Amino acid sequence: MAGIIDSDQHLYESRTLWRDYIDPHMRGEALRIENDADGTPRLRWREEAISIAEVQIPGRSAEIGDNHRRAREKLPPRECYDDVLPRDYWEPSARRAKLASLGVDEAFLFPNFGLLWERKLQAALPAQLANMAAWNRWCADVSKDGGGQLHPVAHLSLRDPDWLLEQLAHCERAGIRLAMIAAGLVNGRPLSHADHDRLWAAFCAHGVTPVFHVADQIRPFDDAWYTDEAHGGIPAVEAIFLYIPAALSCTDLILNGTLERFPDLRLGIVELSSLWVPLFLMMLDGAWSFTNQINGLDSGRLRLQPSDYFRRQVRVSSFAYESPATLQQQLGSDLLMACSDYPHSEGTATPVIDYEAFGVAPSQAPGLFRDNAAFLLRQS
Repeated sequence: MAGIIDSDQHLYESRTLWRDYIDPHMRGEALRIENDADGTPRLRWREEAISIAEVQIPGRSAEIGDNHRRAREKLPPRECYDDVLPRDYWEPSARRAKLASLGVDEAFLFPNFGLLWERKLQAALPAQLANMAAWNRWCADVSKDGGGQLHPVAHLSLRDPDWLLEQLAHCERAGIRLAMIAAGLVNGRPLSHADHDRLWAAFCAHGVTPVFHVADQIRPFDDAWYTDEAHGGIPAVEAIFLYIPAALSCTDLILNGTLERFPDLRLGIVELSSLWVPLFLMMLDGAWSFTNQINGLDSGRLRLQPSDYFRRQVRVSSFAYESPATLQQQLGSDLLMACSDYPHSEGTATPVIDYEAFGVAPSQAPGLFRDNAAFLLRQS
């Protein structure tokens, strides 16, 4: 088979990336990484500390917890952030060289700290978009240095249509084929709202695939449910129901006809698990049929079964421990993509070995290890 594509890796932003790449008149709104009085590096916006900046290592989540405990107790970190940050975490050429030791040939590259701040800047739209655009400009450099092996993922929002159209044009010029968007309401409107049709058309025209990825974005539940936020970090409710925003958004886009109106629109779902997909597709078709009957509605509003749109246009990353080979049998379709989440602590530095331990090798599953990711890149 052709080379293996890892559908989920991350590149660290430098301490000054946002300031270096942001529109000059917006430099006062740029995110940054600065040490606090105790020496703990933190991601900051204006005067707000958004998150600890930490060097994660695959398989070592407990060390992240130790960092957080020390920060709460105002103790200095055990190691200097800049001294222990591996070069391949942030430098595109070093990541490209690292791929071979990871056992893959190409990789989707999502932001690292970009997963942590979107919701925090929700009420400051100009600042939110300016910092997204800064990352997107850096993505152009990553794409240029990537030699066709590195596929950086832009960070986009549908909240300002004119801005989005400019960014999509930038992505096309830079060869960026993927863009992370929030799986949630846009200014109070569902993704399927008719006013968004020109935006979905633009995604198709510019050859950019929107991707849902785990991130601190607009929430599917009321804030009152997130009862452990005072501890900082990731709320347990968010981790337990991490797939809900993507499932809800796909339901909306399918049942309200967006995927029918735009058959060339492709969607990725990454780091949001895949075990839920078989049950979701069963419920999608069953609930659609039942509610049409009991409400006296015409099921012919969609030409296909709802699950057929998902199978036609959506691809989902599946971790090795989810036994993707078994899931593929349940799905009856080849929808899943291999992923490592490198270099995050919950990820792995040996993805191919991990999948083989769960009974699936690259030679047996070209869809899992390449073809479905290539579909999102519009290589097929």
